[in-house]
Amino acid sequence: MITNKYILCCLLLLTIGTLNAQTRDEWVKKVGARTKPAKKEIFKVAAGKDSTQLQTIAIQKAIDACAAAGGGIVTFDPGVYLTGSIFLKDGVQLSIAKGVKIKGSEDIRDYPEIDSRIAGIEMKWPAALINVIDRKNVAVTGDGLVHAQGKVFWEMYWKMRKEYDAKGLRWIIDYDAKRPRTVLISGSTDVTLSGLTLQQAGFWTVQVLYSNHVTVDGLLIQNNVGGHGPSTDGVDIDSSSWVLVENCDIDCNDDNFCIKSGRDWDGLRVNRPTEYVVIRKCLARRGAGLLTLGSETSGGIRHIVATGLRGKGTKNALNMKSAVTRGGTVEDIYFENIAMDSIGTFLQVNMNWNPAYSYSKLPDGYNEATIPAHWKKLLTKVEPAAKGIPVFKDVYISNINIKSAKTGINANGLAESKLIGYHLKNVTVTAEKAGLIDHAKGWEFKNVKIIADDHGKPVLSDTADMNIPL
Repeated sequence: MITNKYILCCLLLLTIGTLNAQTRDEWVKKVGARTKPAKKEIFKVAAGKDSTQLQTIAIQKAIDACAAAGGGIVTFDPGVYLTGSIFLKDGVQLSIAKGVKIKGSEDIRDYPEIDSRIAGIEMKWPAALINVIDRKNVAVTGDGLVHAQGKVFWEMYWKMRKEYDAKGLRWIIDYDAKRPRTVLISGSTDVTLSGLTLQQAGFWTVQVLYSNHVTVDGLLIQNNVGGHGPSTDGVDIDSSSWVLVENCDIDCNDDNFCIKSGRDWDGLRVNRPTEYVVIRKCLARRGAGLLTLGSETSGGIRHIVATGLRGKGTKNALNMKSAVTRGGTVEDIYFENIAMDSIGTFLQVNMNWNPAYSYSKLPDGYNEATIPAHWKKLLTKVEPAAKGIPVFKDVYISNINIKSAKTGINANGLAESKLIGYHLKNVTVTAEKAGLIDHAKGWEFKNVKIIADDHGKPVLSDTADMNIPL
């Protein structure tokens, strides 16, 4: 018998669903930079013609003059310009046109150390090659080339990594091997980065940190030029909001597009989410993940839309990772209209990711009183320990076509934190093996086909309320 109460509940559920859809549609329209520098006065960099001479001072002088005049466009004559860190200012558009090549210095001393955040903790770190720090209404544009010359920093890392691994210090090497990012947007608002080709990053290519209303449009990122550098992420969005990334083509040796929000005790202290992010109409080539959420999840990650993406040769499609010391909630994630070929895993989820890196332990023989401050941050325990348990929920995956994957699904929650509410619709994956779903609750599949070479289906372990006919 249908009662008035039943009808009221149905109407309420329908209304809530409509409101959620309207909310998403509304916020998606608001992402990205709202303004760009309006003044058109030209300030040309007065640099010499010797491409082996450092031109940092000349470039910074043009930027400073432009800002002092209330803004404008900083330009270059065609040529090659070697530089260390440069710092943009309010109202400045740095135009790197076709025929202009910016080369990053290979000397780490040309990148002054600043207060920043790297891989989830706040610490001193070299400034990037191009910096937008605590600024508003800034743009970096053009069809030119920025070659960061990062190979020297890759080699430094691998040499240190070998030494640190032997000492039981895998967890700290990524923080001690200080390498320059190519572009840093930090503490800033209304920033546009568009059109450039960025090659051979020494570390992350573009980091958007503690910022809001940022547009990253039409970048060609080629970090596998001349080798395969460690940690050469494409675009990292870190504790930031209202960000639009579109029309980018990324070939790197780590995460292609990555969402972060802090690590462990320090990330929980800062407690700043990444939210309201749209990534669309992009291509991922080599790299660890077309879209990676984490492993820095401490501040929370929510309201993320990734749509219209393509990938070939990428390790993972949707990659969600954290650790039991991270904490944070990852929720309201939309991964849709995706086509990929020749990849590793379609849906990779791991809440206990890479223990050798994720969990910090000081080996015998070290004095805790004399170790560096950033070591102490990573060694500080999360208390109570329950604060370190991450939560992954409300993930919506639709209109997916994956060809030639190694694994369909490899989803691993925790006994104390199940993967809740993954909704897959109109998904076709061909793979060598179907995979597994462990510690999960409330999953729903509609028109999902995982076609495995061994004719198997995903193995379910410790699951409940699963509606996944295959």
